[in-house]
Amino acid sequence: MSGNTFGKIFRVTTWGESHGKAVGCVVDGCPSGLDISEADIQRELDRRRPGGELASKRMEEDRVHILSGVFEGKTTGTPISLLVYNKDTISEHYVKIKDTPRPGHADLTYWLKYGHRDWRGGGRASARETVARVAAGAIAKKLLLNFGVNVIGYAVEICGIGWNQSVKISDEKDYLKLYEFSERSPVRVPDFETSSRIIEKIKQLAEEGDSAGGIAEIVVLNPPAGLGEPVFGKLSAVLSMAVMSVPAVKGVEIGAGFGVARMLGSENNDPIILKDGKICLETNNCGGILGGISTGNPIVLRVAIKPTPSISKPQKTIDLKTMEETEIRIHGRHDTCIVPRAIPVLEAMVAITIVDFMLLHGMIPRRLISESY
Repeated sequence: MSGNTFGKIFRVTTWGESHGKAVGCVVDGCPSGLDISEADIQRELDRRRPGGELASKRMEEDRVHILSGVFEGKTTGTPISLLVYNKDTISEHYVKIKDTPRPGHADLTYWLKYGHRDWRGGGRASARETVARVAAGAIAKKLLLNFGVNVIGYAVEICGIGWNQSVKISDEKDYLKLYEFSERSPVRVPDFETSSRIIEKIKQLAEEGDSAGGIAEIVVLNPPAGLGEPVFGKLSAVLSMAVMSVPAVKGVEIGAGFGVARMLGSENNDPIILKDGKICLETNNCGGILGGISTGNPIVLRVAIKPTPSISKPQKTIDLKTMEETEIRIHGRHDTCIVPRAIPVLEAMVAITIVDFMLLHGMIPRRLISESY
């Protein structure tokens, strides 16, 4: 697997830079016969776009263009090429700091690795690259829905303000209620009071020139049992790699996660029961995965997202030309908190992973229609 391609059968290759002409992706291995349109993909891209007073003032249209792989509204089984033009770039913001790597960004590591980099808005390391992931994820999510599988996400903590869950999760309908409520919140938190507190805190940090991170929860509803391979092809391992590849993600936990370190075996183990004649788990501390293989219960991941590194407060760095210590102040258009916009990206990577495993296990055919012409 190359550094720009993800997946074994459902393979996604992204390309482009923050201030280049465009960003996009090629999706190879998608079955033929899937109904897909630019409108389907646009819905997901619109969820990722900035909007309102809390987000970046870079106002890209993010209008997607399908260049190949779709004919008469259906996928053909050939590579799907998707393109989104960059139309609202202001590279001048970065001229003065092109030789002073921004703390918390990949500026330094790209310079150390390549010796030459695109300094405009972070280049390839910018979160702008995630537009392509969301576009590819829209195809994966549409494909999963054909098989009754749904991938949703919402925030459970932002700015250190956690959401005290009042809804007891008893079935997948409860997760959907949380998701539907979160989509009405500017910060994608499924609670009005918590959302209001977080919004006020983000506004305060913006005035102070600082930023904040948070925790997102991504849930796969109605996943099939049996996804994952022993020993190095575990579903949990590949999902972790998928979400850890998203910019600003610094940690992932599945199910009870790090909480298991403080639990007893009798507390952590999920009782195995019969429900409506089917084997299932009474609780879901394992997060829907045991031994790296899905159980059929909802797959639950929580993802730690770091604060936006572009802040206007003075920070220490190095001038790469003079090799002297200096101070940097970053100006431009940046999100004070990227958690709400990261959620569609995380959903996309999880959906791509689940589709790839279902194809690997023969749970999704390579051809969705039987008609021949």
